[in-house]
Amino acid sequence: MDLKSNAINIFNNVSLNKYLKIDGGQFLKGNIKISGAKNSALVLMAASILSKGEINLFNVPQISDVAIMSKLLITMGINIKSNTNQLTINTKEIIIPPQNLFFDLCHALRVSFFCIGPILARFGKAKIPLPGGCSIGSRPIDEHIDALKKLGVVFQYKNNYVIAKVINPKKRLLGSLINFKCKSVGATETLLMAASLAKGKTILNNAAEEPEIVDLANMLNLMGARIKGAGSECITIEGVESLKGCDYTVMSDRIEAGTFLIAAAITRSNINIYQCEPNHLKAVINKLELCGCKFEYSNFCLKIIPNQILNSVDMTTSPFPGFPTDLQAPFMALMATANGISKIKETVFENRMHHVKELNRMGANITVKDNVATVVGVKNLKGSVILGSDLRATAALALAGLSASGKTLIGGVEHLERGYENFASKLQEIGARIVIKKKIKIMFKLNNYFAKISLKNNYKKYTSAFACSFFIGFFIATIPSIYKHIENFRNQILVKEQRKIQIKNKEKKCKDNNSDYIKFLKLGFPETASKKFNTCMIDK
Repeated sequence: MDLKSNAINIFNNVSLNKYLKIDGGQFLKGNIKISGAKNSALVLMAASILSKGEINLFNVPQISDVAIMSKLLITMGINIKSNTNQLTINTKEIIIPPQNLFFDLCHALRVSFFCIGPILARFGKAKIPLPGGCSIGSRPIDEHIDALKKLGVVFQYKNNYVIAKVINPKKRLLGSLINFKCKSVGATETLLMAASLAKGKTILNNAAEEPEIVDLANMLNLMGARIKGAGSECITIEGVESLKGCDYTVMSDRIEAGTFLIAAAITRSNINIYQCEPNHLKAVINKLELCGCKFEYSNFCLKIIPNQILNSVDMTTSPFPGFPTDLQAPFMALMATANGISKIKETVFENRMHHVKELNRMGANITVKDNVATVVGVKNLKGSVILGSDLRATAALALAGLSASGKTLIGGVEHLERGYENFASKLQEIGARIVIKKKIKIMFKLNNYFAKISLKNNYKKYTSAFACSFFIGFFIATIPSIYKHIENFRNQILVKEQRKIQIKNKEKKCKDNNSDYIKFLKLGFPETASKKFNTCMIDK
């Protein structure tokens, strides 16, 4: 392949994903309506598998994770109709899904594994791919598996699939006593769904207490389940023969509400948050109050009034009712602008500090050791070009961009769209200068320009073909970098060409002038001649 073809292959296509553009430093004021909870809606959709009737879900957020979950259910033969924030789910015609498509969808969505409980409860067998999702830690499914075993399930693992089967000849799960080793929201939800159709009583000890679990239990009970104690450490489930359809409204998203409360605090703005439940945010509100924020609540509206100077506060994440891990990154962004030094400890996920490096690019002063971040507050953050690594990290960077001086460009909007409905639009309505830029495709086309390069010692002139024309749409602050890479590539090629000529010249000189090389070559000792030649080359 010639030089020109190589250059074309390298520079022909470069794609950029969607990104957020934020002009920071704006004071925000107005009302924000909180959407339905992502972490609840996805599990409620999985729970619909248990019913042979029709489930109408209201207040469902329009986010990409819901869209993926809908596709996943459709591959099972489930009929889904969507109307803005409403989903109508009919599971009468459920079938075994195509495994390849099922695998791709499950790999994109971790909560997809929660389908295993309802499928086992209704059909007695399941084949589920290992889950995917954000890269924030291992999030093992051991608790799910161990608990389901106690309900009478055997497991096999093959080619990244979990193959499960109910050992009861009647293909029905059997109620049991479950003692969770640790509080797991996912495992608790899986067992709630599975045990609802099990024969007999199931008791869950050390159960997770998150509001989303209460939401799931409420819908299951409306479908005909018999669940008591949801929201406490001990949950009792009396299994029933079947579950019916129902109409249900998804709870408000406490993580979205907490994110916008922190957005108000980091911009030192007064914002009214509608359709949120303050009881779900006690730990967050407590930390914000210690920072210097005041709150007012009336008529389903939570108003935050932050001081212009906020104090640093230490924080440790923990399961509900503790400070939620999903708000660790946004809270760290806030602490980066607070007065003093704070310690932020992550105890839920071991790999949830990817945002630190990006915040530091904006002028933050954060160091991490093990699972503890030390945050030294700075006077102000500065706009920069940064990249979000997961859902909550990207939200945190967006909040940092709102408070920063100058422009901030954030890649990884796809992460944000997984869990926040109309994130940018909601902030625009209260005065933020934030916009999502669509995908740009930048074509680098090589023209017919050939630079003739004169080499030393009057050797043959060589021609190198290189890119010289750019078609640029909205190329965000990277033109100098791209140009530098092109120049570096060009210079590398030129150096290689020069080196080749130098070596050829050296070879010719050594072969012509080295009598030992010629002598041994004529005598039929090419290896010895080669050694003499190499010695000559080194000397030269």
